[in-house]
Amino acid sequence: MGLSRRRADAVAAELVRQGIQRSEITVEAFGESRPLVPTADGVREPQNRRVEIVLR
Repeated sequence: MGLSRRRADAVAAELVRQGIQRSEITVEAFGESRPLVPTADGVREPQNRRVEIVLR
């Protein structure tokens, strides 16, 4: 899950750089546990390499 966490942290850092307060950002990383697209054994789908942003 390290890669997904680093990807999410990088997006959070950019949002902070753009002026959003860090306290307003929650980061969650799921790694391979929540793929967007089911994959065959050993296949990595580009659609699963993503960051989702939810505004509340």
